[in-house]
Amino acid sequence: MNFVNRSWVEIDLKQLRKNLSIYKVELKDSISVMAVVKANAYGHGDVEVAKVLQEEGVKHFAVSNIIEAINLRNNGIVGDILILGYTPVNQSKNLKKYGITQAILSNEYAKQLANQNIKIKVQFAIDTGMNRIGLSSENVASTVNIIRSYSNVFNIKGLFTHLCVADCEQQKEFTNIQIDRFKRVVNEVSDLNLSYVHCLNSAGGLWHEKYGNICRLGIILYGCKPDYSNKLPRGIKPCIKWKSVISMVKKVKKGETIGYGRSYEAPNDRLIATISTGYADGYNRLLSNIGAVYIKDCKCPIVGRICMDQFMVDVTNCPNVSLGDEVELLNEKYNADEMANEIGTIGYEVLCNISERVSRIYKR
Repeated sequence: MNFVNRSWVEIDLKQLRKNLSIYKVELKDSISVMAVVKANAYGHGDVEVAKVLQEEGVKHFAVSNIIEAINLRNNGIVGDILILGYTPVNQSKNLKKYGITQAILSNEYAKQLANQNIKIKVQFAIDTGMNRIGLSSENVASTVNIIRSYSNVFNIKGLFTHLCVADCEQQKEFTNIQIDRFKRVVNEVSDLNLSYVHCLNSAGGLWHEKYGNICRLGIILYGCKPDYSNKLPRGIKPCIKWKSVISMVKKVKKGETIGYGRSYEAPNDRLIATISTGYADGYNRLLSNIGAVYIKDCKCPIVGRICMDQFMVDVTNCPNVSLGDEVELLNEKYNADEMANEIGTIGYEVLCNISERVSRIYKR
């Protein structure tokens, strides 16, 4: 059984295609899209999303780990797959077997991989100021020497860096600094004729210098913003709706309390509906007494704390509500960015937290 009418998301694959098409207009013809499909394609379903993008001509995919990479290969994804994170060195055989490209996170990591004596495809990460992964861009000569020392050990496919504030207009100067640092490293290894050079992420591809020949397109592909303050190109919209159902409707008298901790007290007689979704489904507990859902186009506030499998909403002002009615947790009016903004997080987290027990339904 793959679908239970309890809690599910509907993914609009036509909108996914449209988002890709609109975004590509912003890029130079010489820049290809690398679709970031890690974390189950930000909750949308990595295999289904990657298949659609492959049909649209996307030839490059980025994932977090080797499990995600092999899963794509085993499900018909034939393009380049880059693992952005750590892979245990004892998995080098599988990197080779499945034709997967591994990011080199540090010189120490490169040494450990080299000791496996398996010539795998790699791309070197360059740290230009995020201080997360990569060879330092501060001492260009040292970094270049390290890269060159592995030219016969690995099949070096490219270099990349990550722009950590590309979504922030106020920090544009630092993004420019990062790009300049990256350029200096790239220029010093131009004779290696690397296939791929990339620094652009979703935000970088829209609002910064179009440097390199790859853009790693992530959150905007799915129709959400890198930062809540950002304005996306016209026509790019969220691909996902999250739905649930009402499992119970009851009258609550003035002064009665609702849920764990009795955190909500009815100011007067209210009509309360229980919704069949909870934090075990990835519905954030911080939405307790803050968030809202839509039932029959009525906005209904959450009352009480989010439970593991259920939560309650006030439907007093929503007419003719009954058991089994459909509930929209995410929709056009209240998307992942709006939800995230209410609880002080980001749309990425809202989407990635949608758990595996929430069914994925694809609209083609």
